[in-house]
This record gives sequence, C-alpha cells and structure tokens, in this order.
Amino acid sequence: MNESALHADAVLRIAAFSDGDTGGNPAGVWIGDALPPAPQMQALAHAIGFSETAFAAPQSADDTRGWRVRYFSPESEVPFCGHATIALGAALARRFGEGRYALELNAAAISVEGKLDGTRVAASLQSPPTRSAAAPAALVDAALVLFGYTRADLDERIPPALAHGGADHLVLALNSRAALARMDYELDAGRRLMNEAGLVTVVLAWAETPQRFHTRNPFASGGVLEDPATGAGTAALAGYLRDIGWPHGGRIEVVQGEDMGMRSRLGAEIPPEPGASIRVSGTARMM
Repeated sequence: MNESALHADAVLRIAAFSDGDTGGNPAGVWIGDALPPAPQMQALAHAIGFSETAFAAPQSADDTRGWRVRYFSPESEVPFCGHATIALGAALARRFGEGRYALELNAAAISVEGKLDGTRVAASLQSPPTRSAAAPAALVDAALVLFGYTRADLDERIPPALAHGGADHLVLALNSRAALARMDYELDAGRRLMNEAGLVTVVLAWAETPQRFHTRNPFASGGVLEDPATGAGTAALAGYLRDIGWPHGGRIEVVQGEDMGMRSRLGAEIPPEPGASIRVSGTARMM
C-alpha cells in the first residue's frame, strides 16, 4: 500500500440521503485494491473529518460485485454506517455500473444497490438484522438530563428502547417537534454516556404521522455532535417500530438534519418478519 493511495485526495466526498441537490450527510469513500491497516484508515478518517468514511476493497481481483468494507469516524471504528454505505453504493454504481453489490462488514453481510439518476444516484441498502429491548431506566434518566429533557417530553406510545440495526442506539421518542428542536448537549458528557453504555448514537424522534418521523442523531461516541442523516439509526428505529406493533404500514419516511440546516430524507421499508433486514433508501450527490 503506497502512501499516495491513502492521501486525502483519493477519498470521494459524497452527501448521502440528500434532499434533491442540497442537504444529506457527507461521507468519505475510499476504494482500493486492498484495505490499509486500521491505524492508517483511522488517521485518514480523522483527516477527512466527516462523521464516517467507508473503506472498500474487492473480495477478489476479478469480481467487482463483492466488497470488504470497514467504517471509521474521526475517533473510532464503527461496525456499520448507513449513510456511508449509501455513499459507497453511489461510488460503486458510478465506477462499476448500476446494480447490487454485496458488502462484507466486520460482523455482518449486507448489500447496497445504486442506480444513476442524472447527477445524483438513487441508492438503497439492506441493513443487518434488527433487534430491540427496553432501555434501562437509569440510562434513560441520564440521557434525558444530558439533552435537557424530562420524562414529560417523551411520547408514551413509543417507550425508550435499545435498538440495533447493525449498530446499537438508544431510541427516545419525543412528544413534540418543539422538544426535538431544542435538543442540546455537551459533547464530552455525551461521549462518556454513549461509550459507557456501548451506544453508537442516540436516536431522538418525533412522529409527525405514523409513517413520517423527524429525527436527530447525536453521535458523540464518534466525536461528532450531530449527524444530519443516519441510515443505521433509521434501520434501528424502523425495526423497533415493528417490534412494538406501530402502524407503520410497511414503510416510514424520515426527515433529519433540518435543525442543522442540512435537510435530509430517508426511506425505510419494513417487512413483517421480526428481526428481518430493513431496506433503507435515499439519494446521494457528489460534493
């Protein structure tokens, strides 16, 4: 692996889950013949500074449809990242053609599809299997204090939960858009809480309708105050809604990033089978 292959200029910059030609969550995408050592990937992700950078190398030299993928935030490796997967799908579709690509992660096998759409790429991923459980009361109380909420701000229809869709998230459903808008917290305190609880992000959600959610995703565990679009969090939320019998009608739409001035749009298709993969979709634009 030569040094030039790891230069920041070799990293594509793609905004995933965009709202037309604006918004979306910026991700770095590095594609090479073989994955670099982990310390080098971590250093490059830190230099890029996006919430995640995806690193991909073909599983075999003569097959561009199967890829080994790892994800790094500026501070740590993460097991799965939805928006960086969408960005990777866009990059693969542009370089190798439209269609489905198999991705081998550290602890799961998933897929991503990309279809060219003018200057953008429509992409969708199949998440790892989902699961959820009630969140411990002490963790919920600590998170509420962190973000400046009380239990009176929670939506009783969607109890606090630990939800997984490739990574672990705390889901807190709020009962008003105003409560979602006033979220604020101190990064170091958030990092401590998330690291101690083994969380990748916290999903703060408000249900405008049963099929339309507004969310915010603090990502202090990765050194990022907030993500403008979080595919892994959306997959975890969708799987949890299925677990509690929420009337999702087989699909939810998620609007995220509005309070950051980076409006993003995500779709999640929810099959009826418990624990089944969630299909998360959106568009990606080159930056």
